[in-house]
Amino acid sequence: MSTFLQKKENIERKWYVIDATGISLGRVATKAATVLRGKHKPTYTPYVDCGDYVIVINADKVKLTGNKLNDKMYYNHSGYPGGLRERNAKTMIQNYPEEMMERAIKGMLPHGRLGRAMGKKLFVYRDENHKHAAQKPVELKVD
Repeated sequence: MSTFLQKKENIERKWYVIDATGISLGRVATKAATVLRGKHKPTYTPYVDCGDYVIVINADKVKLTGNKLNDKMYYNHSGYPGGLRERNAKTMIQNYPEEMMERAIKGMLPHGRLGRAMGKKLFVYRDENHKHAAQKPVELKVD
């Protein structure tokens, strides 16, 4: 008996929606990253993008535990001298909840061409309205 190897031509993708209301940021991110990579499927192959599409709604209602709202920092640098921008999690969740969720999820994906392809199957929305109703996404529970 030989090992099954998934081919990119035979992949069947599904759509899942995750409601992040009141759930910890890390728990939502790990569940979404697992589905994006395809590790929830028995046909998982590490070098093939065999994951499914993920829609995360209510990103502004995600929960951060401890004192992370004030202590957790997000950094960007423009590449110019003095171009460091730093924002704490409180500012991010008020003004940019989609970016905060995307950073958490994409940080758990492979860092390369394959990870960037997986990241394109992620859609994050601030509230419960999304434009993917035609794909009939299935609700995914996060423990």
